[in-house]
Amino acid sequence: MFTGIIQTIGKIKSIKAGTFCFEARSSFFNEVEIGDSIAVNGVCLTVIEIGNDYFKADISQETLRCTIFNHLSTNNSVNLEKALRLNQGIDGHLVSGHVDGIAKVVERFIEGESRRFKINAPKNLIKYIAKKSSVCINGVSLTVNNINDCVFDINIVPHTVKATTLGELEINSKVNLEVDIIARHLEQLLHH
Repeated sequence: MFTGIIQTIGKIKSIKAGTFCFEARSSFFNEVEIGDSIAVNGVCLTVIEIGNDYFKADISQETLRCTIFNHLSTNNSVNLEKALRLNQGIDGHLVSGHVDGIAKVVERFIEGESRRFKINAPKNLIKYIAKKSSVCINGVSLTVNNINDCVFDINIVPHTVKATTLGELEINSKVNLEVDIIARHLEQLLHH
């Protein structure tokens, strides 16, 4: 589990046959061990190799199909968050790291130091998104400001613009979308 509060921005160092290497500041890797989970742009990945300023993770074909990893290349920036520990508070919301689908930025506005985005969600996921609920975009916990059909609005405050890769998003950028885990489980319970 994760919180959607990004701890650092990293970069894709290399991609070889489904194994991605991510680099970041060395202090991020304190207390990280092989087998640990790290969310990369909101995708829970398992550390298979670790160095002073990098880690490697295998990415399955299923993950490549369901996320934006097929659209990324070396030197692209990524949001990184280590897994939630039981002695840690939750500042964002509960994020599983299991991306539900790919959404697309359809409008972008600069409002002072903040950014506002309109994001088009896949039709099968919009039912899980509600005004003033939480969503996770590229690993970042955000609040939905408004929703109209399949498009929802989010605001990115100046701190989040600086501390994540979201400030780099442009119109037509594809993003990883994870809807609220509680909404998904409620639907499953009600269905059965």
